[in-house]
Amino acid sequence: MAAHRGGLRAISAELRGRRGAATTGCSGNAWVKYRTRPAATGGERVYRLPMYVVLLTYTAPISDVDLALPDHAEWLAKQYEHGHFLASGAQNPRVGGVIITRPMTRGKLDAILATDPFAVQHLARYEIVEFSPTRTAPELRLVNEALSH
Repeated sequence: MAAHRGGLRAISAELRGRRGAATTGCSGNAWVKYRTRPAATGGERVYRLPMYVVLLTYTAPISDVDLALPDHAEWLAKQYEHGHFLASGAQNPRVGGVIITRPMTRGKLDAILATDPFAVQHLARYEIVEFSPTRTAPELRLVNEALSH
């Protein structure tokens, strides 16, 4: 398999049309990768990428967090532009934040979170909850369609 130089699009181009390897689907701006493998019954088994809920807990005084907040907000904006995140916001009370991701590999999520200014400056710790969505709200129709394949 190709290195991740071009991300999922490069892998998709390399593997497009190869049965038993991988295919991709587009969910909004996010490319969702589905791995398929011939099943023992002769059909194909589809492995969907998981989604994640990321819980951030501040580990530094709120005054330090506030100083890094503009950089964190810019980082969040870039993740939305790249199609990685579906929702994010502060916890109430203000002890951290929450991020809900689009489907991706855990390695990709870990790499993304490692670039968060809160992580770089050691201002927060991350609890990651992985889940396999089986149902979504109508407002998330594009994600739902990608997950149903």
